[in-house]
Amino acid sequence: MKLTMTALSLVTFAIAAPAFAEELTGDAEAGAKVFAKCQTCHVVQDADGNVLAGKNAKVGPDLWGMPGRVAGTFEGFKYGKSIVALGETGFVWDEASFVEYVADPAKFLKAKLDDKGAKSLMSFKLPKEADAKNVYAFIASLSPAPAEAAPATN
Repeated sequence: MKLTMTALSLVTFAIAAPAFAEELTGDAEAGAKVFAKCQTCHVVQDADGNVLAGKNAKVGPDLWGMPGRVAGTFEGFKYGKSIVALGETGFVWDEASFVEYVADPAKFLKAKLDDKGAKSLMSFKLPKEADAKNVYAFIASLSPAPAEAAPATN
């Protein structure tokens, strides 16, 4: 009976486990190649200061730990008012929102904030959905799980 209960518990956990993690649809390896377009402004640098991707650019925020992070909250980075306002609503980055955002950052912020005057400091656009999903998967592959991500300091 004990063995049956343990096996049943493992099966239940295995079925429930995917609900705890975001299921990504992008290809991290393909995203590494597309990230070359992003590294002009962004870096993926872990909490210990190790550069995992990019060329240590600081124009945009560090993207390490971005999946699952509240928008506009990377410590030490000076964000625009609109992305900070979005974060103040409790908005958290996930794959779908990232894909929508990078397609047209200003349009995304205007829609999410219901503010025609919302602006984005990010002028770059990544309009191909597959490219955006791949970049998100790449960033997620280098980042800690959202629950583990702590605000990094620069």
